[in-house]
Parts: sequence; structure tokens; C-alpha cells
Amino acid sequence: MGTFLTRGRRTAMPLLLCGLTLAVAACSDDNGNSGGSVGPDGSPSLPTFARVQFVLDSVQALPDVTSGDANGGFGLDMWATVVDRSGIVRVVAFSGAKEGDQWPASRVISAQKANTANSLSLDGLALSTANLYSAVQPGGSLFGLQESNPVNPDVAYGGNADDYGTTSDFMLGKRIGGVNVFGGGLALYDATGAVIGAIGVSGDSSCADHVIAWRVRHALVLDYIPGGVDPASGTDNIVFDIDGSGTSASGWGHPSCPPDPAAVVTIGQALPTSDPVRAIPVS
Repeated sequence: MGTFLTRGRRTAMPLLLCGLTLAVAACSDDNGNSGGSVGPDGSPSLPTFARVQFVLDSVQALPDVTSGDANGGFGLDMWATVVDRSGIVRVVAFSGAKEGDQWPASRVISAQKANTANSLSLDGLALSTANLYSAVQPGGSLFGLQESNPVNPDVAYGGNADDYGTTSDFMLGKRIGGVNVFGGGLALYDATGAVIGAIGVSGDSSCADHVIAWRVRHALVLDYIPGGVDPASGTDNIVFDIDGSGTSASGWGHPSCPPDPAAVVTIGQALPTSDPVRAIPVS
């Protein structure tokens, strides 16, 4: 499958995302390991490898003349993984000129994030991995969650490493498992409001991972979410409400991140306005 964007190209303009919200083509990398009653075989509403790669590369490269990084991170290259509703990996892609321009560990972390957001979101409630941080701390309502559902190491590290991040990635067509409890994983919702899978993004600070995942989901037109636990927006956005004692007022808080924690909070809290989730069309 050909790419839509030269690898490593960095020419994104501020209005680029407006052009990214074109209709998403059907995914064609189905195989016979998709049995079960959870999700549709082949996941036809999920984005293709080429589409994810193009959008990820473009969002990661968004310029910002003020901070130097519109996503609030260090401007590092990223990994992204898409899973379908049954947890099968459908896309693994990266930004940058070549594999190795990103943190190698972030390939599996992105898959872990996708699995988490998919497995903990419903048609009636979307939970991002960022929403889980405070809940899994000692004394939190979900303490111990991060120890459940471990990553399948045979799936994560099998195959030829030269194929990682391509349409031949060994993870494709397999269930990766894993639970991740910091920013970067978001469930994907089609125009009917149904959760059809999730995307996980990793490679920068966990706050920037969330921002990039949010913008990628928006550009893929898969953000018809039903609602979430963020008290401010009612979405699955990151919540910055952890006080000096480490307590989250909502129970769903996430710490801010370097390099500029104040700017990170501003960028994150603005996402429901700058890249708003979509309303389910009324039939």
C-alpha cells in the first residue's frame, strides 16, 4: 500500500487538519483470526494504514510559532496502533523518515494504549488512557488495573523488526493485550455513535501523546463519542485537576508534563474547542 506523504516531510501548515477530515477508506488487512461476537470481521469503518500514517505524520509536524510544538511536547516522532473492537491489531504506523527515529519501546506502548481504550470504552461512555492515571494509584478506585491483561510478548516482539510499522508488522491480525494508564489511547466511534476500536499513540510526553491521539482521531472523523468523565467538557479529554498533595478532585486526573507544564495544560484543556468531538447525526 503506498504512502500519501513522503516519510520525514515536515511541511504541515496551520490549516492542514482541515484537509485531513476526508472520508476514511475501509481497512483491507483482515484475516481469519477475527472470530468472535464483539466486533465485525474486517472492521470496515477503521482507517487504512496509509491514512493513519499520513494523518499521524501531519499532526506530529504541526508548527507553532509560539512554543515550537503545537502538541505541547518535545516534537518527537511517534508510533500509532489501531485495534478493532475485538482487540485485533489492524494498523501499526510511525511518523518520521524511518523506523528508529522514534523510541523503539513506543511501538508496543501504542498498541497497549489502543487495547486499553478499546477494552474500557462502551457505546455509552468513552474512557481515554489519560483518564485512568489517578484511578489506578494506591487507594484509587481502579488500583491494580495496570497489572491486569498483560501484553502478549510473542505478538509484541515476534517477526522481523524491519517490518515493524509497515503493512507486514507482525502484530497485525493478532490480539496484543495490555493495559496502559497514561495519555495517548482513545476509543474510535463511527457516525452512529458505536465504538469500533481504538487508537494508541506513543513517542513523546504522555500529555503530548494524548493531544496527538485526539487530533489524529478528529482528522480520521472517528470522534462521535457519547460522552466521558472529563467534568469540564463531558468528553474523554485529559483532566488536569491533581492538586499539590497528589489528589485528583474528579478521580480521573492526569499530571501535567514537561517541557512547559502550564502550556501543556492550556493546550490539553482547549482540545474540545480547538478539535471538537462530533455530534451523532440525527436521522
